[in-house]
Amino acid sequence: MSDAPNCPSCHAPMEVHALASVAGGKVALDLCFACHGIWFDPQENLKLTAAAVVTLFKLLHEHRDAPRQPLALKLACPHCSRTLAQGFDVVRSGRYITYRCPQRHGRFSAFSSFMIEKGFVRQLTQPEIDDMARRVAVIYCSSCGAPVDLRQDHACPHCRSAFSLLDPQAVERALQGYAKAASGAQAVKVPELADALVALERDRQRAQREAREAGGFTLPGDNSPRLDLWGLGVAMVWSMLN
Repeated sequence: MSDAPNCPSCHAPMEVHALASVAGGKVALDLCFACHGIWFDPQENLKLTAAAVVTLFKLLHEHRDAPRQPLALKLACPHCSRTLAQGFDVVRSGRYITYRCPQRHGRFSAFSSFMIEKGFVRQLTQPEIDDMARRVAVIYCSSCGAPVDLRQDHACPHCRSAFSLLDPQAVERALQGYAKAASGAQAVKVPELADALVALERDRQRAQREAREAGGFTLPGDNSPRLDLWGLGVAMVWSMLN
């Protein structure tokens, strides 16, 4: 296709970004920042170089505060309009959701699913969850974007995903595993992780305080501090890469 394909969820034109391919040349990656999704033509997810992944992190960092809308109940292939089939893949770093075209034109993945696939995400430990529950109470699920009260749930009650974090240590190990493109990440321990997340969230809220608007998922009557693990994880990783 010469033009940008439409997002399988919201049907708006996706942004096409040319990233370096392991075979030489470029991979035209189709991104929808409103839906936090990537469309992969067949095998495109396997063609990205380590440098391309770093470029992708830059794009995600630039759009980390963009409003996120939930995925549609039915997703359509941008090539044939057939309904995508939802499935699950399992890798060492966890289980993630995929949406595949029945005609094998490709697949649609949430940003978080792609990061799990590549080993850039690790699941939070129980002590980390307990520590954040005492500090921030509510987080936004990295998989579906729904708010989760950590004082009541230790997994997302909406999509049943385990809580995970885009973690600098995991990113460093994964990048070094196939291209040695990143180095120097420091170890992140249980209390330090929560401290870093809270500090980043405070900085983000301070910068947005005057322009803050309600939107997306809400919990009526609950004014507890909340963390967007996805946005904060991207910020942590980007600071490590730079």
